[in-house]
Amino acid sequence: MMSGLFETLSGAKGLRVEGKSAQNIANYKAEVAEQAAKSIKLQSAFDQQQQAKEAERIKSMVAANIGAAGAAGSPVAIDIKTEQAKELELENLLIGFEGEVGAQRQKSQAVLDRLQGSLSKLSAKNAARRANIGFGLQLATLGFAASGGFSGGGGGGEVSF
Repeated sequence: MMSGLFETLSGAKGLRVEGKSAQNIANYKAEVAEQAAKSIKLQSAFDQQQQAKEAERIKSMVAANIGAAGAAGSPVAIDIKTEQAKELELENLLIGFEGEVGAQRQKSQAVLDRLQGSLSKLSAKNAARRANIGFGLQLATLGFAASGGFSGGGGGGEVSF
């Protein structure tokens, strides 16, 4: 009972609650960042599928246009098809890469958020200790002064609440 009252009077209890609250907020932000990472990965996979379908359509159209021009077997036509296929594959890989980078960025943010929460809680814990020590010193000084200090006289050195 007395330690709870002491914690309240020193302000330490409020500091501890504030630290825990900051940690809870940071943990929530971390969860949001992790969900964003999952969402980015899913969106990236979907975008890659869509791009692959579009790439097939483009390659078919290029082949049909080359065939309609009567140049289907020419070295130039083969080079055009090959370059188009490479470009479309690079585009697909870029979509995947950008998605992975975005997801990793969110995961890193989640780690940083959790670390910040832990640091906030630890900082509040240390501040609460300092508040308790400061309040204890004030009480001890008050008790020392009430007892008359080193003179031996005074009110017996007891402090009541």
